Amino acid sequence: MQQRLLSVLAFFLFLPLLASAQGTENRITGRIVDSKTKEPIPFSSIGMKEEQTGVLTNEYGFFQIAMPEKNESDSLVVIALGYFRKTVPVKRGTKMEDISIEVVKRVIQLGEVKIEGGKVKELGLGSRSSDPGDGMIQGQPGSQYAFFVKNDKGKKLGNIRSVSFYIGEHGFPREPFRVRLYKADGDYNSPNTDLLTENVVVSAPGGGQWYTIDLINYNIPAPEEGFFVAMEWVVSGDKFYTTNFADNYTPYGQIMRPTFEFKESRTWNYSIGKGWSLITLVNNGKYYNAMIKAEVDMIK
Repeated sequence: MQQRLLSVLAFFLFLPLLASAQGTENRITGRIVDSKTKEPIPFSSIGMKEEQTGVLTNEYGFFQIAMPEKNESDSLVVIALGYFRKTVPVKRGTKMEDISIEVVKRVIQLGEVKIEGGKVKELGLGSRSSDPGDGMIQGQPGSQYAFFVKNDKGKKLGNIRSVSFYIGEHGFPREPFRVRLYKADGDYNSPNTDLLTENVVVSAPGGGQWYTIDLINYNIPAPEEGFFVAMEWVVSGDKFYTTNFADNYTPYGQIMRPTFEFKESRTWNYSIGKGWSLITLVNNGKYYNAMIKAEVDMIK
């Protein structure tokens, strides 16, 4: 009974919204490219500001999104990992097909971790369980679930070594997803600033197990209080999805499993056009969290 209840609750809480295909006269189509190299930028977020709808570009930078319906005009907001945000005005009735939107690359200066006379050991943060809870955490292209791996004991941290996700045995566990890392510097300590500014798109070998991604070569310093580790569902193949209708529900990509180890909610959900929201589902005093962990350097 408990498993059934959690599965039903997870279905409604984490149900991403789909939209049916629309005629070319009612949609915007185009490509997101680097302003200098003109190379396409995969998996960019395209959101309509007032409509609160959105899409994700595919691996070739292409997208399509419905024209605004609520207002005569709106703004198309482009967010690409490692680039400055760009806004494009949109007016209903204007032809916007096969447009090219150029975005400017952001130069990121990474901090340097200095180790003076100390020893470095590996420290695990986040989930410590090998037994996932009942239920599922599932998304559609462009949605994310971010778990805060907290530095509970206040250890001195160095670089992030790896992150791990517990991939469920159902769904499509071998479909690709993107790894995201964030500082907890948004509103109400939500995910905000990217720590990982490169595309790390991976594919798990299967479900029903932990899947670990090595991040040593990226030299990312871990914030002292901890950081968010997120799974982002991305577009695989030539299909496009928007997020303003719920006519059909089609399982897509991975299903992460939850954990009930923590007495506080540490998991946030992101939807294109709507932003981040905290997940607050509780079971027997324990919160429903994404089963995610990280390994970092601990300086002694």
